[in-house]
Amino acid sequence: MNDLPPLTTDTLWDILNEVLDDATVNALVWHHLGYGYDDAADTWQAGPSTPPQWAEKYPQAPNFIESRPATVQLTRSIPPENKQLLKDVLGFKGYSVDQLIPRLTRRATMANWLLSRMKEEG
Repeated sequence: MNDLPPLTTDTLWDILNEVLDDATVNALVWHHLGYGYDDAADTWQAGPSTPPQWAEKYPQAPNFIESRPATVQLTRSIPPENKQLLKDVLGFKGYSVDQLIPRLTRRATMANWLLSRMKEEG
């Protein structure tokens, strides 16, 4: 699966503004978590660079949009100093009250995790 968008601030805005579909957003996170795409099985599987705490609990990549436990684990894996990056770096003001649905808040968590990765990787 080589058709993932580059990890840029524009891509993060596309996640937050729902320009990218849920499958692509999941695939971006899976890729950066070290999961690899298995063409034969048509699934994302844990690989050698997948952190052990992810590979053990989720040998097959979790759907972060549908899984609250996986999203909670993703949130906990963001270093405390990076928890506000969406606001501090992108100026993201959050969603309005009528938009506070699990799907959107989970997309914001995924965008924040990816932004944290960008910061950590320089």
